[in-house]
Amino acid sequence: MMKILDNINNPQDLKKVEKECLPILAKEIREKIVATISKNGGHLASSLGVVDLTIALHYVFDSPKDKIIWDVGHQSYAHKIITERKNKFWTIRTHEGLSGFPKISESKYDAFGTGHSSTSISAALGFAVARDIKKENYAVVAVIGDGSMTGGLAFEGLQNTGHLKKDMLVILNDNEMFISQKVGAIAGYFAKLLTAGVARKVEEKIIRVVNRFHGAGLPFRKFIKRAKVMLFPGMLFEEMGFTYVGPVQGHNINNLIAILKNLKNIKNPVLLHVITKKGKGYTPAEEDPVRFHGVGKFDIETGKTAQNKSVTYTKVFSDTIIRLARADQRIVTITAAMPEGTGLDKFAQKFPDRYFDVGIAEGHAVTFAAAMAVAGMKPVCAIYSTFAQRAIDNVIHDVALQNLPVVFALDRSGLVGEDGGTHHGSFDLSYLNYIPNLVIMSPCDENELQHMLKTAFDLNKPCVIRYPRGVSGTGVVLDKLPHRLEIGKAVVLKTGNDICLFVLGNHVNACLKAAELLAEKNINASVVNMRFLKPLDVGVINEMLAKTKKFITVEENTLIGGFGERIKSLLCGSEAVVECIGLPDKFIEHGSLDVLRKKYGFTQENIAEKALQMLRV
Repeated sequence: MMKILDNINNPQDLKKVEKECLPILAKEIREKIVATISKNGGHLASSLGVVDLTIALHYVFDSPKDKIIWDVGHQSYAHKIITERKNKFWTIRTHEGLSGFPKISESKYDAFGTGHSSTSISAALGFAVARDIKKENYAVVAVIGDGSMTGGLAFEGLQNTGHLKKDMLVILNDNEMFISQKVGAIAGYFAKLLTAGVARKVEEKIIRVVNRFHGAGLPFRKFIKRAKVMLFPGMLFEEMGFTYVGPVQGHNINNLIAILKNLKNIKNPVLLHVITKKGKGYTPAEEDPVRFHGVGKFDIETGKTAQNKSVTYTKVFSDTIIRLARADQRIVTITAAMPEGTGLDKFAQKFPDRYFDVGIAEGHAVTFAAAMAVAGMKPVCAIYSTFAQRAIDNVIHDVALQNLPVVFALDRSGLVGEDGGTHHGSFDLSYLNYIPNLVIMSPCDENELQHMLKTAFDLNKPCVIRYPRGVSGTGVVLDKLPHRLEIGKAVVLKTGNDICLFVLGNHVNACLKAAELLAEKNINASVVNMRFLKPLDVGVINEMLAKTKKFITVEENTLIGGFGERIKSLLCGSEAVVECIGLPDKFIEHGSLDVLRKKYGFTQENIAEKALQMLRV
């Protein structure tokens, strides 16, 4: 039997569908999303929740002429299916397939590339201003939700939009929970907004009475408006210059279409508040939207995912921080809306008074931690590497400049796989390398991670520990207790006189195996686990220089400004020849870790071949 979706290839096809058939189409789109993500993994619950809104948007607006901007972009799966990518949707998040996020280079329907949070309103305003300067005629819509409104950038965009009074629509997709759990005062505002309908009725009745009194009406109307804002904090949006509409039910497509058509005629900033259910249409995702926010492969019938029994870096961080916190009451933890992803959810259960989820506000998290450090606490900021990029000024100005003992646990450093360019932690060694006062460490495996955490808390200095997603694959056995490492001290794992492999981070095992491959060809290689980027072990570098003049550096970071460049600068002027293995000067595409690491030279075979090439010269 032919489905409605079979005839939908673009938004123009969608507009031909009878309105009463749109709920059936929504069901078919949800089924396609669930079937695909069960095989590929991805952001499921958030995308399911916004299917009805997506259909309504494309039914009313004329994309790509009209600009629809998706905040973060992990809610854009239905959008991709409707906009000429239905037949490629099965490739989403696979290497050389569709991106899991909007991407300008992928489609004319993706007005603005996204992947990080809270950018949509600022981007929408940029389009609106450009449109008016060029005297063009198109609508601009920003869809923001899933906690993005907790990010300060969203409010910067709101206040500037209200000030400029530009014609644009902001849709607040309120699924009544953020990535994991609602946090912050803004969440409270949205709850209070549910009473906004009552506020309007009260205001209208009072104004009707006041208007009977000539001369006194205008001052009274102003007073009532101010009183309403104080009583109903959700009216904050109106005070910022927006016409607020809502909240409205987000799963009644025909009602959404009628509302959106009416809002097209309002030529000033409008905020439409839509209530949706995260995971809508797939029972396991509705019942557990946190687990299905970002999910790996799963069984559609049961919703069960494959259980990974390996001890991950994230789990070792979680267990170690709990162990250390039991012994030291000053240890506090901070995350930016990612408790499960960083492993701090378990800490929150054990020490709720010493755990802080600040929402999607990395800059605030760092400065918040800095002040706690001044006050005698031992804060650790657990943030994904790619999201820590948004807090660089705070790291420099509020932590490093004041030399404060804040520990930065940067999860998902290096390549992260299918989420791609917006989420790879490709730059942290480089953007932290130039900052004074920081101690920067990178463990070779999960065991070394626990020792680095212990070391960081004992140092009384700002420290960074960067570690990858997943497992090292070494099958390492954890020591019973974490112990302090000697600062800046590398470990020579193998000694040879033909070539030396300096490695920082998670490819030590690959280098050791590469050395074994070289040994089969009668080539003796040294392998050094450097452990520290700052301070570097200059002594071991000179020790190796006395043995050989051929060196290879290995790091899962961009080569520009990273570990390899520092080694090169130290050996500059000597007879040493240094080749660097790392990430090239480009944004790395999405794909599985195995595919990407082979492509960019991190396998044992890659490393051994690089050494052979050097020795042939």
